[in-house]
Amino acid sequence: MNLQHQLIEKYNRPIPRYTSYPTVPSWSVNPTQEDWKSHVSNSFKATNQKEGISLYIHLPFCESLCTYCGCNTRITVNHAVEVPYIEALEKEFAMYLSLFDEKPRIAEIHLGGGTPTFFRPENLERLITFIFSHSIITQDALFSFEAHPGNTNYEHLKVLSNLGFKRLSLGIQDFDPHVQTLINRHQTVGDVERVMHEARSLGYNSINFDLIYGLPDQTIDTISSTIKEVIKMMPERIAFYSYAHVPWLKPGQRKYDESNLPKDEEKYSLYEHGRKLLEEAGYIEIGMDHFALIEDSLLTAMQTHKLHRNFMGYTEKHTSLLIALGVSSIGDSWTAFVQNEKKLEDYYRRLDENEFPIMKGHILSNDDLERRKLILEMMCQLKTAFKPELMNDASFNLLNDLLLDGIVSIFDDTIEVSFQGKMFLRNCCSIYDSYLNDEEKSQQRFSMAV
Repeated sequence: MNLQHQLIEKYNRPIPRYTSYPTVPSWSVNPTQEDWKSHVSNSFKATNQKEGISLYIHLPFCESLCTYCGCNTRITVNHAVEVPYIEALEKEFAMYLSLFDEKPRIAEIHLGGGTPTFFRPENLERLITFIFSHSIITQDALFSFEAHPGNTNYEHLKVLSNLGFKRLSLGIQDFDPHVQTLINRHQTVGDVERVMHEARSLGYNSINFDLIYGLPDQTIDTISSTIKEVIKMMPERIAFYSYAHVPWLKPGQRKYDESNLPKDEEKYSLYEHGRKLLEEAGYIEIGMDHFALIEDSLLTAMQTHKLHRNFMGYTEKHTSLLIALGVSSIGDSWTAFVQNEKKLEDYYRRLDENEFPIMKGHILSNDDLERRKLILEMMCQLKTAFKPELMNDASFNLLNDLLLDGIVSIFDDTIEVSFQGKMFLRNCCSIYDSYLNDEEKSQQRFSMAV
């Protein structure tokens, strides 16, 4: 048994991805409507002028279900759902506007899904125009959206470009036809090349591809073939994610046999091979799961210690207030989190009752805030302060193992992740997670580390 296999066997356990801290399953101090209004108002007053705010808009509709997907979606081919949903988003945004004592300065907008390009271009234009009419757009604002290469047309790209969107994220996952059939995600290399060409012609200057390793029946050959096609197109950024198999949360993932999933060392080999191909092509690994070309601003942000991570992923924008609109979306005032209702009908009902459509959340304690800062630094800079007073016996035992295995080192009261330790970054972050103490619950909540 080689060293890498030993490390995978040792550390490959269910563990959070640390998109937030505390992570969503650990939220316990639910804010009331009045609590959330207060946290948003206070954050806005403190940061609007110097940072601006970020805006995440969840557009949940898809015409078919991608079985690997862990997002909150509503499957339909009925496009009559578009306008009522846009109207609901406008109403929700207006409710936030009522909390502000001045126009919000928007520094970042991200349209996620679902499939944002499910919506007709004119409906996307209506939504963004409404938001703009009540806001001030900062000079260096970043606007991005997610798109399915199979249904994104030139008009989508043109309308959003005219509104200031210059960043585009395309869901690729794997180009292999057999893998695509298993995950019910179909797009060709030609589809992606068309969207890339049209986007470039309209001035899009940052394009991201989402790729996933660990999908059913995925092999070194399919990963190689996919990444070689990707490299021909040279997007500025690539997100190379580990497939999160959580069928107890996402029943669609039961559409294939779990025996088809590459596991442990086999799955790690897919990542290692893909990473090697990307680095040979000039991509540099950033944080966890992300790669960027040397001229990309995400790499600059990492090098200048300005890289930030929130519910929208890695970004060079740091805003304390993230307003989230739409079903299941997660908002962040920095001192509190909330998640909107997950069912579309409940989301509409709460808005009809003139309530913020939040179903749960968490008010962060001072201890939460300190740990959040350390984990965020670890996720973005691969290092953070060594704070033994925030660690329990289990944390010290884990840290000792990480040190002995060369995954981290400690110099001058700083914990730093090694090159080989990047694969176990989530494990490294967990030393500061005071909620991660019930193995049985973890098995039910989180995907595997590898």
